[in-house]
Amino acid sequence: MSDGALRVLDGTQIEAVDLSLPEPDVIFSGAQILDIADSRASDSLFGLPLPELIRVSALSRIVANDADTFRSSEFTKDKASELFKDYIAAITDELKGDPLVVSILDGNTLRLFLEDEDDFAMLAENVFTDLDVEDKGKISRSEIRNALVQMGAEMGVPPFSEYPQLNDILRKHGADGEEQLGQAQFAQLLQAVLQDLAEQLSQNNVIFIQNIKIINGSKLRQLLANEKELSRVAEKLVQEKENSKSRSGNKEVLRGFLERNAKELSLPVSEADEAVVLLYDDIFADLGKEEHGESDKDELVRLLKETLQKFAEQLESNPVFQDFA
Repeated sequence: MSDGALRVLDGTQIEAVDLSLPEPDVIFSGAQILDIADSRASDSLFGLPLPELIRVSALSRIVANDADTFRSSEFTKDKASELFKDYIAAITDELKGDPLVVSILDGNTLRLFLEDEDDFAMLAENVFTDLDVEDKGKISRSEIRNALVQMGAEMGVPPFSEYPQLNDILRKHGADGEEQLGQAQFAQLLQAVLQDLAEQLSQNNVIFIQNIKIINGSKLRQLLANEKELSRVAEKLVQEKENSKSRSGNKEVLRGFLERNAKELSLPVSEADEAVVLLYDDIFADLGKEEHGESDKDELVRLLKETLQKFAEQLESNPVFQDFA
């Protein structure tokens, strides 16, 4: 698998997980059920631990009482097996609605750069130029750290937070001092560091969850199916319009409301994202006209439902990836 490529974990990876509980046990505590399920789900997700939010949301789907009570409760094997399967299914559903995006770094991209002299020379020159902010033609050895940060996962370099062994590599090559280096010296040091890193990654891949949100319309469909929650959103919209005393039309009011509450509603954020702005433009341009005899409030609520439905359809066909780092 090549570095920098993103892998989406959308629940399909754990659909084939072993759903049997250990044979010797007759009684299982809730904590045991969760631990076994979390472990098997993790094994299907490249060994990554399930994020806390996914686990909490999945558990809330199957547990009526509080989580602590469930963990301390004991269940017969048949009941435990039922709860185990339900919890795995809930995790799958949570990942379908809120997929994880991961990077798997194995050194391949770094080796491609290192094996092509021209590509590496250009990379080293560009990085050196970016780091030489005072245009002196020299930078300190310690700037290698910033060079690695600048290259990032897209170019095969894991974040220091996910791969602290980078610090050991830098120390090994003396890349933590203040000695001034010219471009050629910098390139030699960078090459040695990257060669060492590529070798280590080939032996032990680095896998980590990216802070990227995939907005695929799943949460919107859940909202549209939940009359109580949808009514709450509609009331909030109507109240905001009344409080603002805005003279804008309902479409303008609705668009402003959706853009301000995009994250809460699981809509893509339009700020600084031209493609998302165009998506909003297309959806609002396609909204229906006012219906005869419809009150202002009724029209606003109808437009809300119609708009959310259109977003759900568009996002299902063309999910939006947004970096919330």
